[in-house]
Amino acid sequence: MNTTLRTLSAALTAALISPSVIAATATVPGIDFHGYMRAGVGVSGDGSLAEWQKNKIGRLGNESDTYGELELGSEVYKKNDVSFYLDSMVSMVSDGSNDNETTLNDDAQFGLRQLNLQIKGLVPGDPNAVIWGGKRYYQRHDLHIIDTKYWNISGSGAGLENYTLGPGAVSFAWIRGDANDVDYRVDGDSNVNINYLDLRYAGWKPWSGSWTEFGIDYAMPNTTKKQDSYGGLYDAENGVMLTGEISQDMLGGYNKLVLQYANKGLAQNMVSQGGGWYDMWNYVNDASGYRVINTGLIPITEKFSINHVLTWGSADDITDYTNKTRMLSLVARGQYQFTEYVRLIGEVGGFYQKDSYKNNTDYKQAGEKYTIALGLADGPDFMSRPELRIFASYLNDSEHGKPFEDQTASNTWNFGVQVEAWW
Repeated sequence: MNTTLRTLSAALTAALISPSVIAATATVPGIDFHGYMRAGVGVSGDGSLAEWQKNKIGRLGNESDTYGELELGSEVYKKNDVSFYLDSMVSMVSDGSNDNETTLNDDAQFGLRQLNLQIKGLVPGDPNAVIWGGKRYYQRHDLHIIDTKYWNISGSGAGLENYTLGPGAVSFAWIRGDANDVDYRVDGDSNVNINYLDLRYAGWKPWSGSWTEFGIDYAMPNTTKKQDSYGGLYDAENGVMLTGEISQDMLGGYNKLVLQYANKGLAQNMVSQGGGWYDMWNYVNDASGYRVINTGLIPITEKFSINHVLTWGSADDITDYTNKTRMLSLVARGQYQFTEYVRLIGEVGGFYQKDSYKNNTDYKQAGEKYTIALGLADGPDFMSRPELRIFASYLNDSEHGKPFEDQTASNTWNFGVQVEAWW
């Protein structure tokens, strides 16, 4: 939903402060208001809600935080095909444990997520191409039911976006994504500047009902002379991540296949459900990996739909101690619509991960989650939001680890209520 606010009060305030700005504020641009939120309450088998491996076994009934994003944007200039648009976003996250959550005692964390300018109409031959600069979420590719972005190079930067070329459009960006606290030996200078070059081509349709996107991300650690003198982790080499995906209309829904390859500090994303962050905390110059993702949303009947995410990831040499890491994850969420506003939701997820070490030992992780929920939403579509859910979940570590109940139990349950919305 797109909400437009007419800020008459801003014009009145400006006029009271300085008569000289009356002319400038006589026509106040519309404000676009967008956002996201999730919040709730619940208990587990031992205290408050448990949250465990949600990026691998699913998020429904497996989230314990309060999180929100508020976005304000405005087209501050428009003449013929030329448009200047300013966008901003702040975020907040907390554990939802009390009424007054502030930054005191790390009770809540606030962040500046977006602050950018987007200009249309100044690229010769393509009035829809965008020149942008600032801080932004950059063309993130989301897997909603496991709350992860498999392609996410976001941050401060600049670029040219959606320039028509052949049957599709090309985008190019330079984005900064530094690594902090890399090596304790370098006092006061342990943050490493990392720059990404991101090139994408989207929109080619090889056959009816299909669409594709391809891209390359090149990460360049940019160390200081002082850091270079220490060597070790600061000797990180430039890394690359390649992404290709093809989607297909299917039975009124869609199915998508994603193939990715990455090396150096980007390789660990293939097994961590990451989207492109560079690992400066391990020696990774020999690392490489790949990932295959299949996801889709299929309406089985008029009232019943299924959303799934299947991930297979493999990476070699992502730490000093590991030879190989393999990860398999499958999550499926089914939804049956009783009425226009009432639905039954079920989610099942499981994963298996094996790390093979250079000393010929292995470390295995595995687990499952089963969730059932009653949902109240503003419409029958699978992704209709806002939504309120009353849920019950069972979580199990099937490798007999003990991540629950103060490290005394291999399984636990959650029961609670959560709301989620975007607009």
